[in-house]
Amino acid sequence: MNPAASDPDPPTSFLRGQAGSIVGTATVLAILYFGRDVLVPITLAGILSLLIAPLVRFVRRCGAGQTLSVAVAVLTVFLAVATSAAVIATQAASMAANLPRYEHTLRRKAATLTALSVQRLPFLDQAGHMLEPAAEPHAPASPGASVPAPLPVEIHAPQPTSLDLLAKVLGSIWVPLETAGIVLVVLIFLLLEHEAVRDRFIRLAGGTDIRATTLALNDAGERLSRFFVSQFLVNLGVGCAVGLGLSLIGLPHGLLWGAMTGMLRFVPYIGVWIAALFSVLLAAAVDPSWSPAVDTLSLFVLVELIASQLVEPQLYGHSTGLSPLSVVIAAIFWSWLWGPVGLIVSTPLTLCLVVAGRHIKALSMLDVLLGNTQALTMPQRFYQRALSGDSQEIIASGRAFLRRNAFAAYCDVVLMPALALARIDLDTGAITRDQQIRVRDVMVSVIAALGGAGRKFAWRPARSSVLDQTSVGRQLRAEREALAGPFQGPLKVPPGSITLCVGMGSTFDDLATELLVRILRDQKMDARHLSIEDLQVAPPPESTRESIGAVCLVSAFPSEERARGETVAQAVRTRFPGACLVSVFLPGLLPKPAAADSIRTADKQATSFGHAVQICLGMQAGRAEPQN
Repeated sequence: MNPAASDPDPPTSFLRGQAGSIVGTATVLAILYFGRDVLVPITLAGILSLLIAPLVRFVRRCGAGQTLSVAVAVLTVFLAVATSAAVIATQAASMAANLPRYEHTLRRKAATLTALSVQRLPFLDQAGHMLEPAAEPHAPASPGASVPAPLPVEIHAPQPTSLDLLAKVLGSIWVPLETAGIVLVVLIFLLLEHEAVRDRFIRLAGGTDIRATTLALNDAGERLSRFFVSQFLVNLGVGCAVGLGLSLIGLPHGLLWGAMTGMLRFVPYIGVWIAALFSVLLAAAVDPSWSPAVDTLSLFVLVELIASQLVEPQLYGHSTGLSPLSVVIAAIFWSWLWGPVGLIVSTPLTLCLVVAGRHIKALSMLDVLLGNTQALTMPQRFYQRALSGDSQEIIASGRAFLRRNAFAAYCDVVLMPALALARIDLDTGAITRDQQIRVRDVMVSVIAALGGAGRKFAWRPARSSVLDQTSVGRQLRAEREALAGPFQGPLKVPPGSITLCVGMGSTFDDLATELLVRILRDQKMDARHLSIEDLQVAPPPESTRESIGAVCLVSAFPSEERARGETVAQAVRTRFPGACLVSVFLPGLLPKPAAADSIRTADKQATSFGHAVQICLGMQAGRAEPQN
């Protein structure tokens, strides 16, 4: 019996797996939505436990036990929250008492704005009159008919008793008090049973791999704790700065708006601007002029720019591991599931998912979708942009790379591995001829822009492909020859000053050889590009063998052309007996070339462009020392 016959049909298995994933996702979403009354308090307690955990550890280091440390930490947080709430309530009551005094100023400014808008945009006034409903015509009353006068009717609710008022107040605050009580109880038990909860989770999630599960828990705990503490300190600082600034501006109740700003800033992106809106409205109401409102808005913009662009990136900008887009999407998703509480806890919950994706293989998709790590490597991004024909984006990222690294490093790290990916797709027939031509044109544009050799005329793409028969390396060499002459430079030069770079024969080898020439020329070396066919042509009469100091035999990837490396090396030895022979065999996508991929008779061997440059510069320095 054929074992393959008993296996389910691959498309059917794939569809079953996809259906199972969809059902599992729907089940999780249903649990999160319908179980929010239970999950929200537990989630809040868990987040608060991570925020209070550093304080508990500090008290324990002072010599207190676990129970006493938890009690001191929870009591401290409770007193801080209660004090803040009392101050905010006092300030809010004082502001509410003064609101009638601000009404006149707001009405006058609103009338001024309306008048200005009508004067500058008169069509608004005309549109307002057009939108007014027309008066309904009244039927003429018959002579002598009496119209009865309407009778006013008023409905009065019964006067509420003290018990009714108490029941209404308790009904409005009962749900928040109930949630707060549940959160407090769960928080205390989470802090008391911290180690036991961790051990149970390890047993359930990774009993067979304790090391990996411990690493995941430690990573999540450290990231979340650092994020919460840093966010709390930043928001506290922003609130203090806003409160102090509003007091200096002269806005009443600056302490209230500073506290509101610090709390609302826990809501991603929009919280601080909600506080700014109400503060600007209050500033416009308390003063007849517009200066306090403008100063208030400027204060919020300045403080938020400093906090978000300078302080936060230094504290936890790179520690959360979340992309900016994922933070926005998470805020929308969790607010849809859990309402305002979901909006506040969206960032920490998403961070937990990203950490789980980094340590659990089945959830790795979450790290790719939500994390801030690059989804594609630099060579993969280069190749993908080349397939799309987007040379400008490649050039922009390449210039950013070259600000910190040399062109040789860019070729070793990005360009040659990207070319190896193109070669794999070419060998398997995975890319079309149009895509090959597009990759060829992008390669030419990128190398010409980043390689330090400007083009005298615009490149006209050929019909054939660099990845097929036509060699980009030779085309780029022809462009340099159009600028420097057919011999790529003068023939009468000092002895040993020319470095010849010879490709092993393939189109990829020609491109790698041209890259090495440009890299060496950037280092002020007289490097020239030759092919194997050029070695068989008689040299010009003006040239001398003594002018050749080194010959680099270049191979882009492990290939069958490398098999004739010894033969090519022997031909080079015969023609340039005094030159240093350097084998530059690049690894392609391998970490390093195999031991067999080298020319044993070569004087020196390099496995990267950077290594080849060091060798050539060392030989040049050695030749310069006796002259000095």
